[in-house]
Amino acid sequence: MASTVQEGNERPIPVREHRGRYRRILRFAAWHLATTWWFELFLPRIGLGRIAAQTRSRRMRRFAQRFHDLAVELGGLMIKVGQFLSSRLDVLPPEITKELEGLQDEVPPVAFPAISALAAQELGTPLARVFDSVDQTPIAAASLGQAHRAHLNPMDAADTGLGAVVVKVQRPGIGAVVDVDLAALRKVAGWLSHVRLVSRRADMPALVEEFAQTSLAEIDYLQEAVNAERFAADFAGDGRVAVPSVVWERTTRRVLTLEDVTAIKITDVHALRAAGIDPAQVAPAFAAIMFDQLFTNGFFHADPHPGNIFVTPATAGTGELPWKLTFIDFGMMGEVTASTRSGLRKLVIAAAARDGKGLVAAINDVGVLMPSADSAALERAMTQLFARFGGMGFAELREVDPREFRDFAVEFGDVVRSLPFQLPENFLLIIRAMSLTSGVCSALDERFNLWDSVEPYAAQLLRDERGNLVQDVARQALDAAGVALRLPGRLDALAARMEEGSLQVAVPRLERQAARVEKAVRRSASAVVFGSLLVAGAIVRADDLVLGNVLMAVSAVPLLHALWVGRRR
Repeated sequence: MASTVQEGNERPIPVREHRGRYRRILRFAAWHLATTWWFELFLPRIGLGRIAAQTRSRRMRRFAQRFHDLAVELGGLMIKVGQFLSSRLDVLPPEITKELEGLQDEVPPVAFPAISALAAQELGTPLARVFDSVDQTPIAAASLGQAHRAHLNPMDAADTGLGAVVVKVQRPGIGAVVDVDLAALRKVAGWLSHVRLVSRRADMPALVEEFAQTSLAEIDYLQEAVNAERFAADFAGDGRVAVPSVVWERTTRRVLTLEDVTAIKITDVHALRAAGIDPAQVAPAFAAIMFDQLFTNGFFHADPHPGNIFVTPATAGTGELPWKLTFIDFGMMGEVTASTRSGLRKLVIAAAARDGKGLVAAINDVGVLMPSADSAALERAMTQLFARFGGMGFAELREVDPREFRDFAVEFGDVVRSLPFQLPENFLLIIRAMSLTSGVCSALDERFNLWDSVEPYAAQLLRDERGNLVQDVARQALDAAGVALRLPGRLDALAARMEEGSLQVAVPRLERQAARVEKAVRRSASAVVFGSLLVAGAIVRADDLVLGNVLMAVSAVPLLHALWVGRRR
């Protein structure tokens, strides 16, 4: 009999199934890593970089398509990986993020008997005793779980004041599947951490742990229930927002029972108009609610896609609007921590002062730049950015000739792309939330511009933090005084080094060009030696077979040198 593993009270799953899944993920990763090494590292070293450049976009799209197919077939956490990768604009090329952008939970639902058995095991009693009825057809099926409509029994309905509910149940064995997927991802991250080209750009093990933390939180339904109640408390008394109530007596780590709040999907424009609701009024209200979460509450819904927000017609006289926005699915939530808010304050102050150096320092404070980053070039880029576009409002920026932005991108794009940076978890979730918010608002009103809604909140943030502005100015004044006091000594040291001839000036662009020229000269010299030995051997071989063969064999040495020259910096 095949050995098995078991997690908690879940159905045992054969170890062979785990090993097959684990190995398949690793085989997929190993093949594509080897392909990437061949095209992006090996071919450029032998002078065939043009081939790699010409095929790069197609190869990236093909990788994303194959990953999409693998994720849909395996289900489990791999679909979440695709969705996660699609949001990592900081470390992945657009060919990949764009292709995976639409990846959804395209997996078939679990048969109801298996779902019913797991739910009964979790609740400690058959579902027929807990619910008057349960719809066997799920209203939503995802890679981690699925939801069914149900009605509470009369006793529970009387206690909770609820009748219709939604029961969310995890897929049987999903905890073990998540563990296997995370183990495979950690293995791949370990491989990538030894690739210098990757490790200088991103901390892959940290990214995997970031993803693991988010994923493990999503399969803990008790945590999701806590999140729902905290979100409801943040908007208590706000007539614009509704949140389903939690039926705690029928909720466990793997089963979540909520009030059924199904209404009009927020992007169903035809249904909204049929209900007398103007979609163009819904868009700014939704954006304002999302910004309240980010800038006021500090606790925000990080997955506000259209399936997680309903527009619910409100009872007359219950609010300023004749409808409410009802949020569901609180498994993925984000927090704007105190340190992040401090970093945002510094960013705003530096931007207001057009201080490129201060802006880069603030970016460092929030953990965007990795420790190995040389920020001097970025400081120059930011200073130039402020000189060109500083002081313009969002509306004014929209009127700027796109060619100006393009010229700036050409001038400083290489600098930004060469820096090793990645977004911390809170920034990742903020960007995800804002991206989804922008998409929903655009679907409601194609003329809606998110920047118009951002500007008042950015101004409010600056006003809220203005009390600390005097301290920042004083601190900057002290720093300037310190620099002034140290300046004479530093000038003396500089003059001494100039007199000694030991002054060194670093010009990164010139150094890179010189390195490329040196590499080309060395490769050319090796190629000449190779050709000379090969031709000489071919000529001599006619009269002296042994010497000719030796010369031709020795020619392989400069050939190898030509292929690998410049491999190490």
